[in-house]
Amino acid sequence: MTLTQLRTFLAIADTGSVHAAARRLYVTQSAVSAALNALQKSLGLQLLEREGRGLRLTRAGVVYADHVRTALGLLDQAHTAAAAESDPERGELRIAALTTAGEQILPGVLASFRERHPHVGVRLEVGNRERVRRLLERHEVDLVLGGRPEPGREVEVLATRPHELIVVANSPGPGDPAWLAAQTWLMREPGSGTRAITESFLAQLELDPPPRTLTLGSNTAVIESALAGLGITLVSRDAVTRHLDDGHLTEISTPATPLLRDWHLTANPGPTPPTTALFTTHLTTTAHFHTP
Repeated sequence: MTLTQLRTFLAIADTGSVHAAARRLYVTQSAVSAALNALQKSLGLQLLEREGRGLRLTRAGVVYADHVRTALGLLDQAHTAAAAESDPERGELRIAALTTAGEQILPGVLASFRERHPHVGVRLEVGNRERVRRLLERHEVDLVLGGRPEPGREVEVLATRPHELIVVANSPGPGDPAWLAAQTWLMREPGSGTRAITESFLAQLELDPPPRTLTLGSNTAVIESALAGLGITLVSRDAVTRHLDDGHLTEISTPATPLLRDWHLTANPGPTPPTTALFTTHLTTTAHFHTP
């Protein structure tokens, strides 16, 4: 097997078709098919099977894809770490962030970081809690900016920053349990950390009847829906500061908010690559983060 075969296999697994994988990799469809066939032949396994007009992973393929992602992530990590040892100022920062942090906190921090270190490459992935967790576990990134690490996870906390979750609406409301129960709650998709916290928050209030919910796939969609009056939501103060300041959203005082949930910058245990250390130092000296 070769790295090309492995990357081709993952491209098919991600996109669900040879055609889409070829477009992603900028190669011909015949080259994709040849690489997949050679890989399956060398392993003696069927990794993908037909599903309608596309392809899906077999049970063996699911297991193999998970291990391949980790292996390729480690190889990529080894390359970036070795390059950074040679010259940290020309290394690569590989970081993932929860949606709010990726949209509201990191852009300004990365801009000032690049001003000080203009030759450092930056690879940023933004997603929900499950996605960024998998990226770190598979060593596809070196840092994650998100919420509190889950119990039992072996990660190292490099820096933290205070963070509040508040309830907002496009008009004032009393915020008592009866009023909260009568509202439509705007929720992120399953797998989102904010959704899990919101569900726990609502359970804590023991609202009767249970409130209606509307599920949306991004923080932007949630905030825009709140602005349009489609419902209320529990959201990071960092994500709505501008809307609170201009009066388009109102903070609703409730019996259980604000919720204090610090931002955490985490990494896999082990030595910190020099370029990663440059960014961590920048974060703790310019962006109100502190070392734990």
